[in-house]
Amino acid sequence: MSIKINNSVGTVVKEYFLISLGIIIYVLGWTIFLVPNNMVGGGATGISSIIQYATGGAIKMGYSYFVINLVLLIAGFITLGKAFGVKTIYAIILASIGLNLFQDLIPVDSEFIHSFVLENNNKLMCTITGGIMVGFGIGMSMSQGGSTGGTDILALIVNKYRNVSPGRMILVIDLVIIGSSILVPSYSADGKLVPFVDKVLTVVYGYILVTICSVVIDQYLSGSKQSVQLIILSKKYEAIADAITRDLHRGVTVLDGQGWYTKEPSHVLMVLTRKTDMNLLFKYIKTIDPEVFMSVSSVMGVYGRGFDTIKVKTSESKDSSIS
Repeated sequence: MSIKINNSVGTVVKEYFLISLGIIIYVLGWTIFLVPNNMVGGGATGISSIIQYATGGAIKMGYSYFVINLVLLIAGFITLGKAFGVKTIYAIILASIGLNLFQDLIPVDSEFIHSFVLENNNKLMCTITGGIMVGFGIGMSMSQGGSTGGTDILALIVNKYRNVSPGRMILVIDLVIIGSSILVPSYSADGKLVPFVDKVLTVVYGYILVTICSVVIDQYLSGSKQSVQLIILSKKYEAIADAITRDLHRGVTVLDGQGWYTKEPSHVLMVLTRKTDMNLLFKYIKTIDPEVFMSVSSVMGVYGRGFDTIKVKTSESKDSSIS
């Protein structure tokens, strides 16, 4: 019995749709909640916001954001591969256009921003809300192999070789960028110079912003990469195992068992897969055997081919000292 579900095209469409949605959420977080309050974040967007505020809006964030990322993309191509580069170029172009376009569609002096953001929300609430949206958008993009650029690229490069969470890596770099903003003059949307005291508060809010972003990113990525272990008992275990390995390209381990009540021998299938693949897996199994018995449990981590890579710091000096 063969069940064919051609989802290769659908997978690509889904990936780019989620990257686009993540970028839109990311841009809206900046446009609606952060830019109207002269907030400064981290990464390429943080540097771009500093440039926009310093020039009084003459150089919009989208332009400097795109230029900064051109250099970082080279490292992404070399280290993370062409597939990552294509998705990241798409995300950066979309974000660059969005950072300029949405500021034109929803200007700082608009009635919407004035009534919805500046009057009804203080800077702390705008920082929290904007941070959640920015972090969620970055996490959604990164989970599909894309990136909003900047420190995201550096974080993914480091994460490829070391067990350092992307959110934590982004946080460290962003703290330096936000702290440096206090040395650069800033102008509000109405052309007034931002007082030094307000700039100090902006730095504090910026630190709160990137902290929220890093937590949201890590939570999103850990959820999207969470793995589960399935224990499957079925008289049609051979057909189920064949379908999983042939069509879903997941490994299956067949264990010999015995039902203690019936005293009859049985075969138990053990499957490790991503939590996001469970629904498709269930459809396959239920189609083959509607009477199947299954148990599902979450696992702390799965390392090996098709899952995460064990990243350890090696030391040639230590190895050479062992005799």
